[in-house]
Amino acid sequence: MSDAPPAADAAHPGNAREVFWAFLRQGLTAFGGPVAHLGYFRREFVEKRAWLSEAAFADLLGLSQFLPGPASSQLGMAIGLRRAGYGGMIAAWLGFTLPAAAAMILLAYLAPRISDVYGEGWLHGLKIAAAAVVIQALVAMARSLAAGPIRAGMAIGAGVGVLIAHGAASAPQVLAIAAGALFGWLWLRDEPWTAPEDAVTQRIPASVSSAALVVFALLLAALPFAAALFQDPTLGLASVFYRTGALVFGGGHVVLPLLDREIVGRGWLDRDTFLAGYGAVQALPGPLFSFAGFVGAAQTYARGGWFGGLVAVVAIYLPSLLLVLGVLPFWDRLKTYAAARGAMAGVGAVVVGLLAAVLWQPVLTTTVERPSDWALVVAAWVFLAVARLPPWLVVIGFALATGLFTRITI
Repeated sequence: MSDAPPAADAAHPGNAREVFWAFLRQGLTAFGGPVAHLGYFRREFVEKRAWLSEAAFADLLGLSQFLPGPASSQLGMAIGLRRAGYGGMIAAWLGFTLPAAAAMILLAYLAPRISDVYGEGWLHGLKIAAAAVVIQALVAMARSLAAGPIRAGMAIGAGVGVLIAHGAASAPQVLAIAAGALFGWLWLRDEPWTAPEDAVTQRIPASVSSAALVVFALLLAALPFAAALFQDPTLGLASVFYRTGALVFGGGHVVLPLLDREIVGRGWLDRDTFLAGYGAVQALPGPLFSFAGFVGAAQTYARGGWFGGLVAVVAIYLPSLLLVLGVLPFWDRLKTYAAARGAMAGVGAVVVGLLAAVLWQPVLTTTVERPSDWALVVAAWVFLAVARLPPWLVVIGFALATGLFTRITI
């Protein structure tokens, strides 16, 4: 009997229900962050279910890496769209996002009670684990996105520039991303790309894709003005998270610097709670962007709780939904242009610098309170990168250990 995977089931599109349940399973079991999610998706949808071929999977993965936003979630949306049309796209997003988003919104309610019972030590443990996770992500991203003198120089320049401009809202990050695209367009045009080989099962009309791109641009431009015009905190909250989802390149970890400037910088949430939530999301399966649910539910600017969490989650993912719909029909042509590939390579190098900047300020500067904390950060990193323990185990372990130690020593 052959061990080869079954042929891709391109001739038999499915329905939104089966897509939802397939991705809900991923949302409940896919631990390990965005890179691990890609492996889970390949095993489930290429090898096991045969919803698409290896070539088609690689092609959609290239699209998800090209677009701003959460790469694994966008890949899931594209697979759902390919399998069951627009309903499948929504079903894939809901199934993959729902478990972690609901857990993070619930944590926003429980965090104050946990602090009352266990003290603030558990929060410190979450911050230690979050710092180690960022270090691990930074090393991995630097190896793949900032290799070579040109990319490394772009990453260093972006990181130093953002640190110098610290406190100037999100403008430095946006300018750094734009500069990365420009320099990549000029100097990194030799990026290779694989031509598509697999036929699609769902065609998107040009009118739909064009409308999606128009709506994406209009919301990006109009939401801040609408929030200011109507003085509506909910619109302001939606504007911040929509802008974050539209401008984040490089995956879930890069959401940290933008949200830190937009949320903590505006005084909507204190930094300790913000970093504790970011540490907690590492212990959950599913996408890291579900961190938005915690921030939206815990912030004090607009209505919080479940409503604020829901607004934040929908707003941060909406750009991805619109961009996948808008760009997918043009993807085959776009990726043949060397300039487009170079621009995205430049953006990838710059996001390494952005992540390095946020690792120092605010992650390490607010986490390391005493010399012994350096040892804890290094220990957490060793557990992750050397011992290769799963992030959720390291997060839970450090939260419990520091919480218990704090109670014993008080």
